[in-house]
Amino acid sequence: MLEFTKDNYALFGPAGNSEDFYEAGNRTVYHIPDWLKKHGLCAFEYQCGRGVKISEDSARDLGKLAAERNIRLSIHAPYYISLSSVEKEKRDRSIDYIMQTLRAADHMGADRIVVHSGSCGQITRLEALKLASDTLSRAIKAADEAGLGHIRICPETMGKVKQLGNVDEVIKLCMIDERMIPTLDFGHINAQSIGKFNTKESIDAIFDKLHDKLGSERAKNFHAHYSRIEYTRAGEKKHHTMDETEFEPDFDPIAELIAERGLTPRIICESAGTQTADAVRMQEMYRNCLKEM
Repeated sequence: MLEFTKDNYALFGPAGNSEDFYEAGNRTVYHIPDWLKKHGLCAFEYQCGRGVKISEDSARDLGKLAAERNIRLSIHAPYYISLSSVEKEKRDRSIDYIMQTLRAADHMGADRIVVHSGSCGQITRLEALKLASDTLSRAIKAADEAGLGHIRICPETMGKVKQLGNVDEVIKLCMIDERMIPTLDFGHINAQSIGKFNTKESIDAIFDKLHDKLGSERAKNFHAHYSRIEYTRAGEKKHHTMDETEFEPDFDPIAELIAERGLTPRIICESAGTQTADAVRMQEMYRNCLKEM
């Protein structure tokens, strides 16, 4: 029988708590590990998008309970981080937000944090990338000085056309330090490209590029987000559920490729309100692909 909690398989879990988590009477972080265990999931991404507000005691308790149930934790850093802002003060504050997230991750035992790549605004993509690279380099230095360099920073691919963070840009950011790994948000990638990444061939090309540029270890163990995302000519508009099949991308080709290539990412479901149930479905799709090989 396959043991899916080991490091040679992809792990799945939700981003934050789904609607049915609360409908079942759960209220606090202390209920999360048992909820995930009940659903057979082995990963969870704690949400700090609106600020790092979890106390040290709560973070440590969550980490202890999660570890006992073999659940891997990550944290999404605040949404308002701006690595590429033209204002130095905002970039400096972004480093502080990253440090706050790293400290929470350390208390929690989370081994990675997800960071938004930034925006281009009125500057070129190249100029934005240079600013973001400098900000991340300084953040890594600050993390090392604080004894937090063991926690991996994971720049995320973004969903809006004018945001910094297509696949090539995220790869370049990850080349700053070998400890950094990309967060491939498949819904974002497809939305920012206006629908060009919804086939097995197009996703396969992304995995090839990761391997060529970042090496086998990071290409195998990348972080990932998935949800169906509605988009316009400006890119990302709204997250949807897996049942809303009129929106892209499909998870089938992603699951097939991860299984065929022997990849072991941690895949976090960001469906709108149904992220636990959809994470279970994604995990089943992936396991079925393994069984068919």
